[in-house]
Formats: sequence, C-alpha cells, structure tokens
Amino acid sequence: MSLVVFNQKGGVGKSTITCNLAAISASQGLRTLVIDLDSQGNSSAYLLGAAPAPAQPGLAHFFEQTLGFSLRPLPPSHFVQPTPFERLHLMASSPLLDELQTKLESRHKIYKLREAVQALVQDYDRIYIDTPPALNFYTRSALMGATGCLIPFDCDDFSRQALYTLLANVQEIRTDHNPSLQVKGIVVNQFQARASLPRRLVQELLDEGLPVLQPYLPQSIKVRESHQQATPMIYLDSRHKLTEAFMALHQTLTV
Repeated sequence: MSLVVFNQKGGVGKSTITCNLAAISASQGLRTLVIDLDSQGNSSAYLLGAAPAPAQPGLAHFFEQTLGFSLRPLPPSHFVQPTPFERLHLMASSPLLDELQTKLESRHKIYKLREAVQALVQDYDRIYIDTPPALNFYTRSALMGATGCLIPFDCDDFSRQALYTLLANVQEIRTDHNPSLQVKGIVVNQFQARASLPRRLVQELLDEGLPVLQPYLPQSIKVRESHQQATPMIYLDSRHKLTEAFMALHQTLTV
C-alpha cells in the first residue's frame, strides 16, 4: 500500500499523521518507508531528530538524477536512509526541492515519482508520502503515484470550505492519470469532543456522505512533546489516548 497524505491547507497535521501511521506500521513488523515531498522537511526532522545532512542522498538527489542522463542511473533505494526506528526508512526532503520544481515541470518529469514508488514497493510493505500544502508538481506526482489518499481535516470552517475543491482535484487526477487512486478517507485531527464547533462540522461532513474515518484524533499537548523529542507517539507513550487513536486509525486503513 502506498498512501499519500494531502491537504492544500497548511497546519492540518499532515506530517504528524504521516509519521505516526508509518511508525505504527514499522512497530507491527512491516517494512515501512516515508517519502517527504515537503521542502520544509517536517517529516524528515520528526523521524531523524534533525535536518538531513546535505550530502546524504535524498529526494532532491533523486529528482536531480532524473534531469540528467545516465546509462546506469542509481535505483530509488539508493536515496533512502534508515531512521533510528527499526524497519522504518526515509526518503528525506530538502530545501532544494523548491529550486528543482520549475526544472522538473519544464522537463515533464511528473511520472518519475510514480516509477520510483513502483520500484520501491518491492522492498516495502507500506509507503507513506507526506506532501507540501499546495497542489503543485510534487503533490500531483504523489497523487499520480499512490494507491490511496488520506485527507487531514482540522475542524476549521476554512478547512471545510477548501475540502470540496480538494476532493474535486483528487478526483480529476484519478480520472486523468491514476485510476488506481482511492480516497481512503478524511482524518479528523485535533478533535475537541466537548466543543460544539468541531462536533457540528464533523456531523455536517457525515450528513453529506463524505468518507470521514473513525476514530477522530484528539487534541493533545503530548504530540508537541513527540515532535520535540523526534519520537512518534507509539515509541513515546504507547498507552496515550492519541497513540491509541492512531493505532485504531491504522487498523481501519489496513482492513
């Protein structure tokens, strides 16, 4: 399974959801890879504890290779590195991704990530793809290359307004480029069960028949500690309510 976590709105928890689901997959014995397409590198820093070393082969080096010609190009696996967590690997981000985007677009390299994912699924049971908060070359590449899409939703009215456009964009890419792509569902993040606005917004999504996943991820200060320590929740506190929600969500996605 290759799963892209996508929302055009920033600050909705894409990196947190990506890394925690990936960590749970790895903790359950699955060979797991995270591909960090966001030049901010939040997923990379979350899993490595610091920004990747510039000399370490990563996603930018992979895309740079596609711009040239080589009789013996390096395989996608060359650009993957281990994390401190067993069975969890990373194709790390880089600020250079921003510089490369125009060149990649002009050279029509939109399918190169899909080719890489198709090669990497031979080595991994689960591939999770974190994306930037924009519908750009990288997010389109991810949606064209993945089999599933998760959409984080942070219980905000602006998020709801943007959701319909997002779903339409995903459907267009599915129709035109990737008929295998399925919207796995909407992940409700930072949910406050006692507040009326989150409950109303989520109920309205359900009433409209949108694929809202259970359980909702509760708001918790513990996740900030998880970011600070660069330790996904399953390794930081396996019995925490947020960890249990992530585990239940992971189970839902694998059924």
